[in-house]
This record gives sequence, structure tokens and C-alpha cells, in this order.
Amino acid sequence: MWVIGLRPEDAMKIIQRPYITEKTFEMIEKNNKIVFIVREEADKRSLREAIETLYNVKVSSINTAKTIVGKKAYVKLSPESSAAELASQLGVV
Repeated sequence: MWVIGLRPEDAMKIIQRPYITEKTFEMIEKNNKIVFIVREEADKRSLREAIETLYNVKVSSINTAKTIVGKKAYVKLSPESSAAELASQLGVV
């Protein structure tokens, strides 16, 4: 669906916004995970590329779930990348 080597403007179309609740804030602190609302048709490979392109972090794994608020991507970052720092850069903490 998406091409390899995403341009930043294409990556921004995939990642809609960070999703922060009390539960996801706890995930940031304890599990080095951050949650995003993403496009419904985005697959895990395109999500990985978009997040790594936009935020200059290394993604370890991604889980997705379709919910009432939209498709969520639960992104676990590699140990060398910090979800807390990324959340701070995004202005959500």
C-alpha cells in the first residue's frame, strides 16, 4: 500500500495524532510505549516507517486496534529511544 522510504509529508498523512490518557501515560513511563491515532488503512510496516521518519526514533514493535476513536497504534520503542522524550517533544506531557 505505502512505498518504502516515506517522505515526511506522506508520513504525516499516516500518523494523525498522539493519543494520551491516564492509561497510555502509564505505558509511556513503564513500558516505553506511546499510542497514536492512525489512518484506518495503515499497516504495521507503513506505521513503523512513518514513526521512524517523523520522530527519528527506533521502533521495536507495533500493535494496532480499531476502536470507537479510530485505529490506535501501540508503539513500543527500542531501548535506545525514549517514549517519554518523544511525548515531551510532541507536547503531550
